[in-house]
Amino acid sequence: MALDLLKHDVNANPSQTLVQQPADEILGRIGSLETRLARTAREVDAAQAVRYRVFVEEMKAQLPPEAMRLRRDIDSFDAICDHLLVIDRAIEGEIEDQIVGTYRLLRHHVAMSHGGFYSASEFEIEPMLARHPDKQFMELGRSCVLPAYRTKRTVELLWQGNWAYALKHGMAAMFGCASFPGIHPEEHALALSFLQHNVGAKGEWAVAARPDLRREMDLVPPEGIDTRKALAAMPPLIKGYLRLGAMTGDGAVVDAAFNTTDVLVVLPISAISNRYINYYGADAGRFAS
Repeated sequence: MALDLLKHDVNANPSQTLVQQPADEILGRIGSLETRLARTAREVDAAQAVRYRVFVEEMKAQLPPEAMRLRRDIDSFDAICDHLLVIDRAIEGEIEDQIVGTYRLLRHHVAMSHGGFYSASEFEIEPMLARHPDKQFMELGRSCVLPAYRTKRTVELLWQGNWAYALKHGMAAMFGCASFPGIHPEEHALALSFLQHNVGAKGEWAVAARPDLRREMDLVPPEGIDTRKALAAMPPLIKGYLRLGAMTGDGAVVDAAFNTTDVLVVLPISAISNRYINYYGADAGRFAS
């Protein structure tokens, strides 16, 4: 990994987590749900607690001992990222009790000032970045929503927040690791093969898994792929990326700690379907407050 930061390095005192870009504005609202960036270290800590509930309690990730003790999914990237939240104002209690979903956002110049992107621990993203010296990239990661809130409204608000953030900061492309459950790629042979044969990133957007970690995705020949069944076998997050116009990198990576098989998703802003730009608004005004 060409980073100074460790993939699962734990900040032993979450209250000292830094918020890269405090923001007061609400980025979107639907009913009692709203989305905005975390404003305080306490809110980041609460987002890390939501991540723990999803990744460890539900998906059986194995974090370092200190993270398990704190019951927080924490790593060193948290201090340099912005944390997008979905909040349910209908829940009684403090703001920390109202966070039901989160996304971690890392901008290009921030990453370059602090050792690089998280995804570089699994994928060779540097050649792709080098082919676009005039473009700013934005890494999406640690996406999770509590089970009771895995609805269309919550997903729409998360994308409303991502879109508004990308526009505000002049991002040219989004990318990040997206996961299949489990550490056996062959269990997802149909879906992985569909990605490899049909939406693999090519040319200027080509990107590959690190050779030392690479697992093949080409597990079913093209003629043996049933598109409808392949899409039905996709995790909802990956299907959502594909609807927007995303591509995937060449090769998967098994993340044993998180109990997942990861693919890299690449989404140039120019590739986003007009249907979705029109829906969310070219100015991200669809659900803006």
